[in-house]
Amino acid sequence: MASPDGAGGVGGSPEETELSITLTLRMLMHGKVMAGGSKGETVKRIREQSSARITISEGSCPERITTITGSTDAVFRAVSMIAFKLEEDLGAGGDGVSAGRAPVTLRLVIPASQCGSLIGKAGAKIREIRESTGAQVQVAGDLLPNSTERAVTVSGVPDTIIQCVRQICAVILESPPKGATIPYHPGLSLGTILLSANQVRGHSISE
Repeated sequence: MASPDGAGGVGGSPEETELSITLTLRMLMHGKVMAGGSKGETVKRIREQSSARITISEGSCPERITTITGSTDAVFRAVSMIAFKLEEDLGAGGDGVSAGRAPVTLRLVIPASQCGSLIGKAGAKIREIRESTGAQVQVAGDLLPNSTERAVTVSGVPDTIIQCVRQICAVILESPPKGATIPYHPGLSLGTILLSANQVRGHSISE
């Protein structure tokens, strides 16, 4: 970690060093959550207020990959805004006060090679994250279809989710992915692949 001394000096202050780390976070979300309004006002507002770069994958299936890139600060601001937006959507059906705060769920998409560090030896790291943040964290046992990534589900009220995502990001920044990562694309289902295989089955393909 950078020393806090000399923060007022010109040039490489600890704050600048911190902001120079670029983080990319991928999340699996319902497309309509980020659309908001007729021209994607929600995603535009989050981009402007967080300073993060946000892209949403194309496709006809309901779930999309939302990719957030920027300084760690910008990414956490964007995640915070998304978590509060999800809570707002959940509370839209009732008065949101007497019912209490409903838990929000985010699904992060993380290379499988980084999940071991996130779980820790005998599950110690993930247990520590759960206990210190109060959020529920589950790492999927199986890879997402046609990829080398896994879903990491985080549930809780927005404040606990944000703390949890910060801790998950700290782990993945310390443990870069090993080998090539095949990213998950929600549109590529097993059905699509079987259909493609059936289409070429009529031609004799030599091994």
